[in-house]
Amino acid sequence: MRLRPEICGERLLRRLSDFAEIGRTSAGGVNRQALSKEDRAARHLLADLARARGFKVFQDPIANLFLRREGRNPMRPPMLIGSHLDSQPTGGRFDGALGTLAAFEVLEAVEDQGYETEAAIEVVAWTNEEGSRFTPGVMGSMTFVGAAHPNDFRSVVSGEGESFSQELTATLAALPEAIMRPLGTPISAYLELHIEQGPSLEREGLAAGIVTAVQGTRWLTVTFSGSAGHAGTTSLAYRRDPMVAATLALNRLQMSIMPQDDDARLTVGRFSAHPGSINAIPDRVTFTIDIRHPDASTLTAIDASVRATCEEAALSQQCSVGISTSFDMPPGWFSKVMTDRIEAAAQALGLPYKRMISGAFHDALFVARVAPAAMIFVPCRDGISHNEAEYVEPADVINGARLLLEATLGCML
Repeated sequence: MRLRPEICGERLLRRLSDFAEIGRTSAGGVNRQALSKEDRAARHLLADLARARGFKVFQDPIANLFLRREGRNPMRPPMLIGSHLDSQPTGGRFDGALGTLAAFEVLEAVEDQGYETEAAIEVVAWTNEEGSRFTPGVMGSMTFVGAAHPNDFRSVVSGEGESFSQELTATLAALPEAIMRPLGTPISAYLELHIEQGPSLEREGLAAGIVTAVQGTRWLTVTFSGSAGHAGTTSLAYRRDPMVAATLALNRLQMSIMPQDDDARLTVGRFSAHPGSINAIPDRVTFTIDIRHPDASTLTAIDASVRATCEEAALSQQCSVGISTSFDMPPGWFSKVMTDRIEAAAQALGLPYKRMISGAFHDALFVARVAPAAMIFVPCRDGISHNEAEYVEPADVINGARLLLEATLGCML
């Protein structure tokens, strides 16, 4: 009789602590942005750990990193588990890293026991999930499923003027021992563990969330154009002030979109005025809008409302407005077979859980286009994420990894 593999909680917690040192900030968070030297160091450490256990190491042209433990049948597509290692500039130590390192712990637990699986199990660390240094996010999974190509990002530069192409080339070169494989290598299924990035699991005293879907996300860039003028000498009748138009539009949107729909999200994350002088009316105001909703038609309706409201505000101030879409991810639903097996695993482990929709997008949303996929959430303190104060209780880390292990084996049946 084969003994069931078991998670080594102490090892996983130590690994999380070790990786948190790579890009550690003074406030105890992590700055390990995509394709940075810190990101490369984390990838290198993970690859070294994998090779020390006898696992094969691969990467593809977008620098997705794969660690493979063979199964009995090399012809069967592997079960893929993992997340990402890159972070926000002032991110936490669990966002992405927990899913990647818990997946690696699953691989080690299976290896510790000498447990044979029919198909191989692979751990993946996706490239640039966050999109903080290079936009858009989820580049690695997007390219993996054929929704993009590395050449599509050739002209992308960071806010500091760094070239994505150059940093990608340097990152690939930093792991010469990794075997290059083509994009989109077939997989049988994908499972991802992640922190909730919200407060509901903690508040409800639940150990896990079984994610059934991810809401759609659309990023808009809005530019109001008017006429620059002297702050002291230009009277109201002669003003074409894009700042007034922008704030008028945003006030109307903030007072309507979310208050009228509990599932809707509208966020302004960046805002700038040109020329940006304290005593000059700006001639141009630009800001971003992030809109989200689990229903595709409603997301489109919100988009239309944003455009109509901005056009009306621009007209009222004798300004013009231009709106472009920089990112558009439709809502996606995960495999019922996969979510049912995660639920069975949670019940077998005696872990309290609920089914839920993710408010944040993740790599699993793209991977679901080519294979059955699902996600597991674990609680994070006060729902804080993308923040150096991000924290997950050790018990929740271990329970999440236990559920990931049980669900991984269950989804391979």
